[in-house]
Amino acid sequence: MIDRQTIERIKDAADIVDVVSEFVSLKKSGANYRGLCPFHNDHTPSFYVSPARRSCHCFVCGEGGDSVGFIMKHEQLGYLDALRWLANRYHIEIEEKELTEEQKKEQSEREAMFIINEWAAKYFQDILENDIDGRAIGRQYFRQRGLRDDIIERFRLGFCLTDRHAMSKAALAKGYQKEYLLKTGLCYAKDNGTLIDRFSGRAIFPWMGISGKVVAFGGRVLDSRTKGVEQKYVNSPDSDIYHKDRELYGIFQAKKAIGKEDCVYMVEGYTDVISMHQCGIENVVANSGTALSRHQIHMLHRLTSNIVLLYDGDAAGIKAALRGTDMLLEEGMNVKVMLLPDGDDPDSFAKKHSAEEFKAYIDEHQTDFIEFKIKVLLDNVTDPIKRSEAISSIIKSVSLIGDIITRATCIQLCASRFGISEQILTQKMNEEIRAYREEKRKEEERQRRMGNTPKQDYTPTGQQPGQPPLPPTTPPPYYDEGDSIPPADYDLPEEAFSKPQQSTTTTTATPQPHSKPRKIETVEDLIMRLVIKYGNVMIKAPMTKEDPEDKEKTVVEIVSLPLAYYVYLDMSNDPLSFSLPIYHDILNEAATRSQEKDFNSFIYFTQHPDYEIASLAQELTADRVFISPALITKETPERLLEKAEHLMYDFRNEYVNKQIEDIIQKIRTATNTLNEEMMQLMAELKYWQDVRNEIGDKIGSSVIRR
Repeated sequence: MIDRQTIERIKDAADIVDVVSEFVSLKKSGANYRGLCPFHNDHTPSFYVSPARRSCHCFVCGEGGDSVGFIMKHEQLGYLDALRWLANRYHIEIEEKELTEEQKKEQSEREAMFIINEWAAKYFQDILENDIDGRAIGRQYFRQRGLRDDIIERFRLGFCLTDRHAMSKAALAKGYQKEYLLKTGLCYAKDNGTLIDRFSGRAIFPWMGISGKVVAFGGRVLDSRTKGVEQKYVNSPDSDIYHKDRELYGIFQAKKAIGKEDCVYMVEGYTDVISMHQCGIENVVANSGTALSRHQIHMLHRLTSNIVLLYDGDAAGIKAALRGTDMLLEEGMNVKVMLLPDGDDPDSFAKKHSAEEFKAYIDEHQTDFIEFKIKVLLDNVTDPIKRSEAISSIIKSVSLIGDIITRATCIQLCASRFGISEQILTQKMNEEIRAYREEKRKEEERQRRMGNTPKQDYTPTGQQPGQPPLPPTTPPPYYDEGDSIPPADYDLPEEAFSKPQQSTTTTTATPQPHSKPRKIETVEDLIMRLVIKYGNVMIKAPMTKEDPEDKEKTVVEIVSLPLAYYVYLDMSNDPLSFSLPIYHDILNEAATRSQEKDFNSFIYFTQHPDYEIASLAQELTADRVFISPALITKETPERLLEKAEHLMYDFRNEYVNKQIEDIIQKIRTATNTLNEEMMQLMAELKYWQDVRNEIGDKIGSSVIRR
């Protein structure tokens, strides 16, 4: 156990900005800091850190807390283990009572695996330093590779004895259980149960996660067995604490340099990373020959948006670069590619040059992904079919860029390089974007059917996607909250409700289905803003219902209902639809959720599990300018009802005018003014003009207040 005084010392020493910066690249934002959330796939900075409050919070997924809570969540630790982590980080000595046997058994399985990996790393290091064979074989190998002692220590390199039972015997003698030697992959068992050391006779490269914990090992054969052996390296198998597609070699040693340089170099192997560190370039990681995964990209994106793929100039290096480019673009990274001269890899090149020379070479020879793909796919290609396929591949990559200006710039570049008009290339790009979105939709649907991504369906029975909402067959059981209105700020940092600053660095993101300028200026935007901020507020509105005594007549009754449900029913009375399907999704969900007693529409939508909805809700409800609290007019249920009524009338008016404009345009472009189609258009025009007159009579000359 840790005494209360020590706990307070740890919390006082653990600066929240310093702790979070270990895992997230933070930038100053007013009095606070912000960055990409480490707990969900964040594309725009939504994770805020407040030094004054000594806490952090994500306004999309809702995760956060103080420094201890952050470490508990990020490192998946218990409370005491998180305190120990912070104590070690800030060199605070903890005096604990010796754990009983029962307490030792209660330690989590994951923690037990981390403990045995940490022991193994120290064991391999000790063999390299102090054992005769370790010095003669292991250290000699690293010396031949030109590695200095400080670099060997930084990466905790080691050696495993050729005796295939030496390490397992030492572990068992120390009291470590056979079960965890097998689960971590340090050993495997023969049919008779005998333990065999997986890495016997190999140089050891420990894999450290972003927090510095040893998650796995890589081992390289050193003796004559390497001749003719295809697999010189052996890695730990997947386990509860290690998944190869979720880890990057060197990330722990590189994370601070990545944040400082705002760039990361991606290489292929262990020795590439280590040699570049020795050369003086520390913002480098390796994926160790596997295809880049989204998990790895997300990890890097939290630290920087800029990546340079640094591969050999041979066929394998070119293939690796091509394989990773599209996924990086799709995840919003700015991608550069550089292939080293033939015969060189980052390891050999780093040994020949200083850090300044290496960086200068990279700056001079790196190219953007378009130039790289043009050189690789179109160089000396004259066959029209192959040329067409190559151009289509390049345009497909461009289509993955989320920023519309960047896409347009890339299309202009491609048009000049290919000698093809921008119009044709833009048409092809739009086809790729539509195909991408459709494929994503189908994949999400497949996943939902398989039960992999459970998502509650709030669409009422009988409603088709993209259509106006249909009212439930029975009204919801309303609850009585009186006339209280929830506070506007919910005790959240002021910066969280201002529009995020636009980065001067060109960034890309996955194309979103609701792509349009997020300026709060249209009636639809204002309606959604009202629903999100005050959807749960109870209002008293006049509703038309059937006269119970005379079925052919209607009566007006004052009904108490949530604001979101009022808008929901009002939308359902006319054949109206929002221009964005996501607005229907939000309204449907708000109307359904408003039945719940503790529902708060603002908190619910700004922290929605669907990233697209959460980010849209934050943008719609953000205050664009600071207004003194004394000047803010208090919203009452009566004022909210008045706003909703005026906005819905205004929405109807704009919707009808748009229908009339479309019909008039069709009439103007029609070639035959006497056919059946023209008669139909004239009938539709008269219908919508009559509707507009009815709306005008209802609105009168009142001023619409927004």
